Order: sequence, then structure tokens, then C-alpha cells
Amino acid sequence: MRSYRIAAMGGDGIGPEVVAAGVEALKVCAERDGGFTLEFTDFDWGSDYYRKHGVFMPADGVAQLRAYDAILFGSVGAPDIPDHLSLWGLRLAICQPLDQYANVRPTRILSGITSPLRNVSGPELDWVIVRENSEGEYSGVGGRAHRGLSIEVATDVSIMTRAGVERIMRYAFRLAQSRPRKLLTVVTKSNAQRHAMVMWDEVAVEVAGEFPDVTWDKMLVDAMTMRMVLRPQSLDTIVASNLHADILSDLAAALAGSLGIAPTANINPERDAPSMFEPIHGSAFDIAGKGIANPIATFWTAVMMLEHLGEAPAAARLMKAVERVTADPALHTPDLGGRATTRQVTGAVCAALRQAND
Repeated sequence: MRSYRIAAMGGDGIGPEVVAAGVEALKVCAERDGGFTLEFTDFDWGSDYYRKHGVFMPADGVAQLRAYDAILFGSVGAPDIPDHLSLWGLRLAICQPLDQYANVRPTRILSGITSPLRNVSGPELDWVIVRENSEGEYSGVGGRAHRGLSIEVATDVSIMTRAGVERIMRYAFRLAQSRPRKLLTVVTKSNAQRHAMVMWDEVAVEVAGEFPDVTWDKMLVDAMTMRMVLRPQSLDTIVASNLHADILSDLAAALAGSLGIAPTANINPERDAPSMFEPIHGSAFDIAGKGIANPIATFWTAVMMLEHLGEAPAAARLMKAVERVTADPALHTPDLGGRATTRQVTGAVCAALRQAND
């Protein structure tokens, strides 16, 4: 019997609600499969922890997480705490030291969900966005001086290393190579960012030589937004810097119907530390506690976690259950224009898992 230890961290806002739903579905997955078990440990880190202790997680938090096979993360952020404190205090404080340098965000239109794009019914939009997750615009290099004075100065420095760019490019090319279309688009802004992004472009050319079966092209990030809207069928796998991919993936989720269905995996490809899996939507405090948060993003995130753990049949079974549920408009939550609750959607997915849906 295969066994996996999972760190479950609800965090803030709707995070605890959707993580609880994800844990429930994952337990049914393990029960239904019969070949593996999942052991969950709850971590109460987040904004409430910060209010009590002045930090978002204990000093040995990363060391604690290394003992687990994967992390299921909800969200971090609260209206009364500056966002830069919560992001750097928890999410990035986990991703960076665990070297989860590949942020992977699949996007496609699920059964029963309507894209806001005209004449796009589903097959035209099936992408995976690979986000460099460890450096670039979120390196944390910079500072402020002369605070409050007329000569105050603030800097944020985007740091890109050849090693960091090479490894994310290889990851993206390998991912593109594994997909049927073998198509990759490299997003850049080298016309304006003439040092780091020019190196980004040069490394893409070099790495492309290792993958002759992958067709690739290059797009400036501003033109990429237009292409995603007007020619979605021309895209497949996409690789971009930390900031560019962060923005483009939110656009991608909206074009697929809702942020409430969008998953994320923060991957350590070398597997020398656990990877972390989270929905894109964030803490969404405006609907927290109302029981209407869409758990689909967390279920799809759980699919990615099962795939990463090597449990492909269980992952496929969960994805089929998700699409069986999204195909029914009566089970759409308010973000999809429906009236279903988190509890109703979770129950329906678990019921679908227990049925024969191989």
C-alpha cells in the first residue's frame, strides 16, 4: 500500500473552505482507488497566526514541511494586513526555499462552462502556462530610502540568472514535448527590458536546439494578451517570467469561465523538496464564510497533486468526476452564474467519484 503525507494549509478567507472540500474529495479518491492512502496534517498558518505571533509561520516552518510528500494550500491575505506582508510571509516563504521554481497553470474550458469569448466552445482553448516561480520580478531585491521625504526612492530589481532561465525553459520545452501539439510560445518583453529579457530570449533559442520536435515562437507580453483573446486556438504551452505569467494566467482563467476553476502547482521538478498545490483564486474575503466558494479549482489542483505523486488513475478519475459535475448547470456556484453551494458541489464530486467513472 502506497502512503503519502500531505500538509493541508487552508490559510485565509475561503482557503479553509476549499481546502476542506479538497481533502474530502482526496480521501474519497484514495478510498475509491484502494492502492494508496493519504495522511493529512492541518497547519493553521496564515493571517490569524500572524495576528497572534507576529509571523505567518514559525521559524522552522519550511523544515517542518520538508517531511511531507506534498502541500495543499488554500490562500493567504486579509483586508487588514498589507498584501506584501502576507505574500512574502507565507506563500513565497514556502515556494522559494523549497525551490518550487516551476509554477504550472493549466487552462481549458470544462464541460458545461461557457467562455466569455465568442465562438469558443472548448477545444479552441486548451493551454498550460509555465511561470518561472523563483526569481525575476519577484526576487525581492530592492529597497526604500528617505521614507516620507520628497526625495524618497523605492526600487524593485528583477533578477534573472542564466541557471534559472535555463531550467524553466527546459521544463517548458519538456512539457510542450509531452503534449499532442508539441507547441510552445515564449513570452518576453525584450524590446524594452534590454538586458534580462534579452538573455531570456537567447536562452530560449539555445534550449530549443535540444527539442527539435517542438515548434516554438516568441511573443511580446502585450501582444500576447491580444493573441489569447483573438486567437486562442494558436496557443498550447506558454512559458513566461514570474510577473508576466502571473498576469496572463489570471486572464486565461477568466477566458475559461472563472478564477474559481483555475488550479496551480508549484513544482520542485528535482523532487528534493515537496511541491505545493493551490487554487489561483486567492482568499476572496467578500464571499468567505458564505458557503458559496467554488471548490472546482481546488479539485483540479488536487488532480495535479495526484499526478505529481504518481497516482495517474486516481487523478484521471477525479478529473472525470469534476467534469461530470461542471456539466450540470444546477451545480454551478455563483461565480459561474449559478446558485450551488460549496457543500453541494463537493458532495456531487464525491458521489461521482464513488460511481463507476473510469
